[in-house]
Amino acid sequence: MFLSTNKCEGIGECINICPTEAIRLINGRAFSCITCGACFDACPNQAIFKNRYEGYVVDRAKCNGCGVCEFTCPVDSIHIEDGIVKGICARCGICVEACPTNSRLDGFDLIENKQIDFLKSFNLAIPNLKQTIPAKIEVKRNCVGTSIDECILCGRCDYYCPTNAINVNIDQNGICTKCRVCSDVCPADAITDQVVDHDKCVLCLNCLKNCPNDAIILEDFKVNIVKSDEEISGSIISCLNCGLCADNNVSGALKQIDGKMRYDPSVDIFNGFSDLEDDEKLLKTDTDKGDMKLAQDLLSVENESPTLNQKSIENCPVSTLKEDINEGLGLIGYCVSCGRCVKVCDKQYARQFESVKWDGKVSDDCISCGICSELCPKDAITLKRGDIHVDLDKCILCETCGIHCPTDAIPKTTMAKKSIASGFNLIDNKLCMNCKLCYRICPESAIIDREDINMMMVDENKCIYCGACVNACPAKAFIFEREFKNSIND
Repeated sequence: MFLSTNKCEGIGECINICPTEAIRLINGRAFSCITCGACFDACPNQAIFKNRYEGYVVDRAKCNGCGVCEFTCPVDSIHIEDGIVKGICARCGICVEACPTNSRLDGFDLIENKQIDFLKSFNLAIPNLKQTIPAKIEVKRNCVGTSIDECILCGRCDYYCPTNAINVNIDQNGICTKCRVCSDVCPADAITDQVVDHDKCVLCLNCLKNCPNDAIILEDFKVNIVKSDEEISGSIISCLNCGLCADNNVSGALKQIDGKMRYDPSVDIFNGFSDLEDDEKLLKTDTDKGDMKLAQDLLSVENESPTLNQKSIENCPVSTLKEDINEGLGLIGYCVSCGRCVKVCDKQYARQFESVKWDGKVSDDCISCGICSELCPKDAITLKRGDIHVDLDKCILCETCGIHCPTDAIPKTTMAKKSIASGFNLIDNKLCMNCKLCYRICPESAIIDREDINMMMVDENKCIYCGACVNACPAKAFIFEREFKNSIND
């Protein structure tokens, strides 16, 4: 909850600004709802819900003003006026900003610090006890990453990755990227430094067939490489080795073992068999014979409906995981940490094994939009006004939050980026309390305060559908939807 320190002079600015009237003066000091959740537990209509700020909000569409919450509140904070429940703290935090004496603070931070100090003093009092295990200060993830500064987007790593876990997309198709694949596949050693020795060339066309960017052409019985002085631009996105796909794998064919991705297509094949009629007969007569062609056919039948791996694919934060449509057998796009990409990147050294770390901190660009908390697959993020709290014990560093963050306030290592494509945002004035909290928090000034008609409205021309207003609204008055699209973050 939010607390008042001894510096409080009872000026009352926090009381005036609180949108839910959850603060009052007691003995000249500001005292607010303690967010204990008693009202939430007692409400017979389930009209009180817990928001992403860990505060409580009344859903006025469900509330019938029965007053059970009022009688249940242990600190007599809740009161009902004109059928509207007030006095419940939504933990919006604007009281902290409004206090002229800086005497309002978040009790979460205070209690956490006091707990740590208490444990430290306890260890000093009884020095024979083992040291208290410190709280986790960062989360780590091992993977094969790309140094964007060193990478020239040649696509060599993409070509040699055995599981298609690297996606290099070039803006200039048909131009040599200096990947040197043509030199590798030429049986006559006729290509050196992107130059073709026509005296050696035997016109096998192996270079033409294997060029990742279609930069080799055949003219008048001569193979030539199309070059350009233009700097290659594009993106490189690779599997993060976060294990989120394995966590969501239904069949158990995709696992993270000792921190490395492993996939067994035979598990998917078995599950594909089991969903078909006469599976016992098929298993007995065909799998024993090692009839992989039949296995592939059966798995392709399974793929016509929602696949066993669909949940894994949908949860891949960088969208590298896909069904292997070419071979018709299982998945591609997961990194097995084989190091082949590191080995073949022998000039730029842009691909390296690395340990990615995050301490849970975000930049000042955070707008409290709540997208990170909403989309976190591990429920590891709690929204705070102007900041977020990350449970590092839950976080797997999948970077879903950073990929979707509209202001890039959350650090990430990948070029993968999801941006808000479109949305719908409307204020239901039957529910709106006219607290103006959405107006204060909107980072784009897209909320209009129509004081002449006592209404709040959304300016669709300015709204970026970040959701900050929705998360801040104590009355659940927004009708809100949004869609994301893939984009590249340079």
